[in-house]
Formats: sequence, C-alpha cells, structure tokens
Amino acid sequence: MDGERLWAPWRLGYVQGRESGEPSVTIAPSSWRAGAQPECFLCRAAVAAPEHDRALGVLERTAHAVVLLNRFPYSNGHLLVAPLDHEAGLAPLDPATLLDLQHRIARWCAVMTASMEARGFNIGLNLGSVAGAGCPGHLHWHVVPRWPGDVNFMATVAGVRVLPQSLDALWEQLTAAGAATP
Repeated sequence: MDGERLWAPWRLGYVQGRESGEPSVTIAPSSWRAGAQPECFLCRAAVAAPEHDRALGVLERTAHAVVLLNRFPYSNGHLLVAPLDHEAGLAPLDPATLLDLQHRIARWCAVMTASMEARGFNIGLNLGSVAGAGCPGHLHWHVVPRWPGDVNFMATVAGVRVLPQSLDALWEQLTAAGAATP
C-alpha cells in the first residue's frame, strides 16, 4: 500500500445502497419465527440454516439470541447481539431473553479479549430511529472491541476508518475461539 489507498471490500454493499449489509446471495429460510420481517437481516440470521452462518456472519444462536458480525463495523470485531424475535423495545422481552442477551454480550467480550486481545469495549443499544437505530424494528446491541491507542475507533484519514482484518477472516477467528470458550 502506498499510504493513499485503503482497501475495505465490505463497504461496497453500503455504497451500493444495501445498507443492511446482506450478502449478495439470497438466503431464504425454510420457516420464519412468528412476527418476523423477511426483509430484516436480523430475522433472517435468527432462523437461517447453519450452512449459511458464514455468509450471514452468524457466530452463535441460542434459544433466545443471535450473535453476528456487523457488516459495516466501527472497529475490527464489531458484533451485534439481538433477540431472535423481531422486537423493537425492551419491555416486551421476557426475563429469560433479557438474561440470555446479557450473557451473550459477556461471553463474546471474553472471547474477543482472549482471541483478539481487546482491552475494552463500547457496548450500546439504540432504541428507535430518533436514537440512531439503523434497524429500528429489531433491537440489537453493538459490542465494539477497543485497544490502547485506537483513537476512538481507530485513527482516521479523511473520515475513513481502517480495519485490519477481513470479515471472513474475523468470522473464522471468532468461530474457532467461540467454540473453545464455554
């Protein structure tokens, strides 16, 4: 690299208007959860067959939650943790779902601390479009790993964030680390 070019292949979908970050291949599940929205990438990730996990960036599914890579990450390792059900607010979630979501956040922070040497995390939830939710109908937490000297989501040049690893390589690393971490 000559210092004037940055390669960020995952940004093409964003530039082309596929803001959900969906892969270019159409993945239709055999069945949907009650209340699911077929156009919602989180609803699709919640019910997709395991052979589609890599294409969708799914790292883990439990009885209540799904964990996946953010297709337009703020930082290397940026994850989304969402309930399986298409729900916009916290109040309708049952206690088991709320607890499982928090366990997923804690677990994946531990996985990224061990496998990526993350030294801290920004964890956030935007409720509603006026609060900045990009997918306001399906709530989800952002889990963003941080490192010393990353200058608030990595140093930038002309507003461009630099991510040192492809999403595919990150999926490989975190899938292996997640399988080894209880």
